[in-house]
Amino acid sequence: SSCPGSRGSRRCTVLGSMMITYIMRFCLSIAITEMVRSHSRNSTGQVAPGTCPYDDVGPSSSVQRDRGEFVWSEQTQGIVLSSFFWGYVITQVPGGLLAERMGGKYTLGGAILVPAICSLLTPLAARQGVWYLVGLRIVMGLGQGFVYPSLNALLAKWAPLEERGRLGTLVFAGANFGNIVSNSLSGLLLSWTEGMWPVLFYLYGGAALFWLWLWIMFGYSKPEDHPGLSLSEKKYLEKYSAQVHMQKKLPPTPWRGIFTSVPLWGLVVAQIGHDWGLFTIVTDLPKYMKTVMHFSIAQTGVRAALPYVAMCVVALFAGGLVDFLLAKKITSITASRKIFTTVASLGPAVGIVGASYAECDKQTVTLFFILGMGLMGFFYPSLKVNCLDLSPNYAGTVMALVNGIGAVSGIITPYLVGLLIPDNTMEQWRDVFLIAAGVLLLTNLVYVCTASGEVQPWNEPPAPADHEAHKHGVKTTQLFDDLTVHDPQLGFRKTKKETY
Repeated sequence: SSCPGSRGSRRCTVLGSMMITYIMRFCLSIAITEMVRSHSRNSTGQVAPGTCPYDDVGPSSSVQRDRGEFVWSEQTQGIVLSSFFWGYVITQVPGGLLAERMGGKYTLGGAILVPAICSLLTPLAARQGVWYLVGLRIVMGLGQGFVYPSLNALLAKWAPLEERGRLGTLVFAGANFGNIVSNSLSGLLLSWTEGMWPVLFYLYGGAALFWLWLWIMFGYSKPEDHPGLSLSEKKYLEKYSAQVHMQKKLPPTPWRGIFTSVPLWGLVVAQIGHDWGLFTIVTDLPKYMKTVMHFSIAQTGVRAALPYVAMCVVALFAGGLVDFLLAKKITSITASRKIFTTVASLGPAVGIVGASYAECDKQTVTLFFILGMGLMGFFYPSLKVNCLDLSPNYAGTVMALVNGIGAVSGIITPYLVGLLIPDNTMEQWRDVFLIAAGVLLLTNLVYVCTASGEVQPWNEPPAPADHEAHKHGVKTTQLFDDLTVHDPQLGFRKTKKETY
């Protein structure tokens, strides 16, 4: 009932958007370790207290290769790393509204174009001054704020209900593929080029422009726009659209219903916790590995990438598992979302705390990060697709709201880390990881108490008969396909379809 070749190419193209988005977003996290002079050695050349010994010594060792171009304090680095999210949170809701009305193709294209240009300009901005770089990162964040709302709007049109777990996981796991490439390739390039960090931004900006060309050629907002789609697949997707009550023309966004939805606010809280844990690791793990654990830049890149390899593997497994559980009716949608989100919160909390207490046992530290962050892969077929469960019609707007508020963690955590680690010691970093673990666990508790996997009443636009009934003071109940009226004297047909 589908054409695997074309569907596969579409999935890979959209997955590629997530990859290049995260590569551009977070390559600065590893580049900054070469851009800025290290403070991990004191004036006598000895390793600073509270950090680990170097494994390599000699003229070509990592001890001798501190070639940073800039002298920025930890607080300044925190501002630079957090500045992306200052812009990112602003464009989430506008991005969702535009994606729903213009189509995900156009908003996603713009969300790649702006960061690509910013990436190419990053070396120039950094050398002009730190605040030029901060301003450029804010603009990059403004552009990337459209990414998740656009992808949710696309998935709402293209992802059949029974494939939502796998497809949503595949698309959103592109973020982890991006982190893998960003860390491992960046570390190797910085090692091979002896710290020529501008190469990273030129390479990734160019790759983003190439992806944009592919998207312009082959991307479509909805199935009916695709001229090469087979008749069987069009019918299949039309049937899915009817099943989940997708409206071709949406009425105004039901803001009152959205802002008073308990399951939605539970989702927002859980997103804050997830982002707090994730952004702490994504933004600052390379710095921890290089300045405290004292890995070489090549080792830092590879080891910092391994947790995301594990997360990708677990996410793909979890996506198939949740679809299996739902297909066999072993769990409800609500139960599966709560269980998988709990695993995705508890696992990383245990992992990062364990790593902080493993101290200078480099293999054990790496293993704890791999195991902990790997289990965060359960987040993708649970918390990340919960917006689609709650509101297929307004998925872009809902995701924008959830992702935008959650991304505030990205503003707070890098700057907070800078405040907590003035001396870059292991004890100071342990406080960072303990706080992240606590936030993960507390926000998950809120989610478990409030979450739902059911379509919410405000997803459905009022039926025309609803207005007529209210004129007569009759109580009505919204149906997916009809309206049940509780007074047959008005002449409305009464139905027996299931109500919500």
